[in-house]
Amino acid sequence: MIRHYEIQLPAFPRGFHLITNLLLEHINQKEKMPENGIFHVFIHHTSAGLTVNENADPTVREDYEAIFNCLVPENLPFLKHTLEGPDDMPAHIKASLVGSSVSIPIVKGRLSLGTWQGVYLCEFRNNGGRRKLTVSVYQ
Repeated sequence: MIRHYEIQLPAFPRGFHLITNLLLEHINQKEKMPENGIFHVFIHHTSAGLTVNENADPTVREDYEAIFNCLVPENLPFLKHTLEGPDDMPAHIKASLVGSSVSIPIVKGRLSLGTWQGVYLCEFRNNGGRRKLTVSVYQ
C-alpha cells in the first residue's frame, strides 16, 4: 500500500533547514506511521533540494552554506540563465548536486535515521518562497 501526502512548507531563508519534525507532524496528523516501510520525500522545485545529514550541531548548516557558495558562486561571468537574478542558476546547479528526494526506511513505526541524522531542506534561493513536497509512505 502507498499513501501520498502533499506538504506546503513555509518560506525559509536561504540555507539548510532541518524539516524532519515538520514532515513527521504532517504525516502523524493524517495517520499512524506503518510498522515497516519506506518514507520517501520529493521536492517539486529546481532551485532547492533535500538531503539527510547532521541534525545536532548548527555549525554544520553554516559550513554547508559556505562550501556550496564556494563550489558554485553567484555572478559567474559565463552564466546565461540570469533573468531571475544572480542566485538563480547557481541554485539550479546546487539543487542538482544535492538531489530532489530522499528515502528513509521505516522500522518499528519510526524513521530509521541514525542518531545524528535529520532531513534538510536545502534552500538555494535568496527568496525561494514556499516549497511543495510530496511524501510517499510505502507499506
